[in-house]
Amino acid sequence: MIVATTVAELRDARGADRVTALVPTMGALHAGHRRLIDVAHGTADQTAVSIFVNPLQFAAGEDLDRYPRTMDADLEVCASAGVAVVFAPGGDTMYPSGEPIVTVDPGPLGSELEGAVRPGHFRGVLTVVAKLFALVRPASAVFGEKDYQQLALIRQMAADLSTGVEVVSVETVRDSDGLALSSRNRYLAPNERATALALNGALRAGRQAGAEGAAAVLSAAKSVLASESELSVDYLELRAADLSPAPAAGGARLLVAARVGGTRLIDNLSVEIGEP
Repeated sequence: MIVATTVAELRDARGADRVTALVPTMGALHAGHRRLIDVAHGTADQTAVSIFVNPLQFAAGEDLDRYPRTMDADLEVCASAGVAVVFAPGGDTMYPSGEPIVTVDPGPLGSELEGAVRPGHFRGVLTVVAKLFALVRPASAVFGEKDYQQLALIRQMAADLSTGVEVVSVETVRDSDGLALSSRNRYLAPNERATALALNGALRAGRQAGAEGAAAVLSAAKSVLASESELSVDYLELRAADLSPAPAAGGARLLVAARVGGTRLIDNLSVEIGEP
């Protein structure tokens, strides 16, 4: 495994004659990332993992400074998973002139859901992903469905900007208790983790109510969230699979974001809406 920290090292490491799959990460790797890597192996000759805590996607007052940084452990995960190249740039490598003047506008969806709570977040996400696509030059890139809105926007960017990168999605990986795997889960105290389980519980309740119609989906999910007084909900929304307004019937996505103590978590689940 080659660890590249500069653009020149990355250029030498990736090889001109090998088809590469990219797994972009911010490090603090867990079993969910390992699943992304496993899927990436099946789409290309070699897999590259990027590890970069992107300051452009954090707003003032968010957890940029305390975001977990576990490089040694991350490299062990990558090596054991058969990763060929790890690109672990510093901020000066990714943004050599400081915060970029030209960035990627996520469009209207970028100001909804997560974008409404975290203004500018998706501008930062799409900008760094666009740069990684340009630097790594992958044929495919693999992302998890836990960050569902991010996935939708990256798909749109890849298509609209003709990047030539196939965006591959992987179903959310969960712990045995149902909590979606996230690098931020390590912030949770045991009692907070118990509270956080209401997110998945709400989504599952909403899915089970799907046959009764969209209103029943939201009602069932809200009931579960309301049962946890220590949970501060940012949003609970039912949308179409492409995150346009929810259909009257058919496939949809139920999305939730909430704060447990000082930790903010997101989750989502597919729902089939029946006629009410």
